[in-house]
Amino acid sequence: MPSIKDVANLAGVGVGTVSRVINNHLNVTPETIKKVNDAIKQLNYIPNEVARNFKMQKSKMVALLLPSVWHPFFSEMAFYIEDQLDQDGFKLMLCNSGGRPDKEVYYLDMFYQNKVAGIIGLTYNDIEANVNTDIPFISIDRHLGTKITCVTSDNYDGGRVALRELAKAGVKKAAYLGITSDAYSEVVLRKNGFVDEAKLHGIEYVTFEENDNGYNDEAFFNRFFQNHGDIDGIFANTDILAAKYIKKANEKGLKVPEDVKVIGYDGIQDNDLFHPILSTIRQPVEEMARMSVNLLLRKIEGEELEQEIYRIPIHYRIGETT
Repeated sequence: MPSIKDVANLAGVGVGTVSRVINNHLNVTPETIKKVNDAIKQLNYIPNEVARNFKMQKSKMVALLLPSVWHPFFSEMAFYIEDQLDQDGFKLMLCNSGGRPDKEVYYLDMFYQNKVAGIIGLTYNDIEANVNTDIPFISIDRHLGTKITCVTSDNYDGGRVALRELAKAGVKKAAYLGITSDAYSEVVLRKNGFVDEAKLHGIEYVTFEENDNGYNDEAFFNRFFQNHGDIDGIFANTDILAAKYIKKANEKGLKVPEDVKVIGYDGIQDNDLFHPILSTIRQPVEEMARMSVNLLLRKIEGEELEQEIYRIPIHYRIGETT
């Protein structure tokens, strides 16, 4: 039986375009509509919306579950996800969990009861048991089982690049700073890449982490400075953590980058209005967001995806802290 991908290939358009034609989306040219309809007729394609059960047939709503809407990385992700969904004729239901597992479980139950077409989720909590694979689900940064596709940046390479850039800047002893969660996510690969690259280049290093349960800035950094006062290079696993380190270092009389070089991860500082401009491993947020939507819509159409994890390359963006 022909699939929506077969129609797209024959018509010479993308799967999303075929979906928009099927759903009578206004943002399609008459020429494209004709090509798609001709391909549908030639292949005798029956849209999955008709063949699927009633709950999937009616829903044009996709749920996005985020731990925070105020964090620049998550808000940028939400912006591009909504934009791509709009282009594909779907609407967004945005849910902010505040990082609370009980709230995430509540939202998941609500999604299933209201029969959304699909879910894009970003969570760092242990909620696998509450994920129902009957509804298409795309996870960002997190492995939630073999039936849940994960979209992420290449965190391991990001850690390697960060260490190399610190070494190029003259760092002799580097530290990895990280805030961790109880649930495993791709974020841990940032540390792994950093450590492996340090060993490869023979650079002295330490790793300093704390679980986000009960995390306190003051206590975290006090312990770090007490135990590792000789560090001259920092790789923090988020830009926010890097910015907090710079603030604490300044309070202790350390200058960045003269005394300590600092690199973050995320790339959330997108203008030059704030100083110092952070050197960072920039995540491809727009590409991650749009890929998440495209993969989810393929799942909604009943496609079997060829990969379980989609890792997108990062790039180093130099600033004033190295």
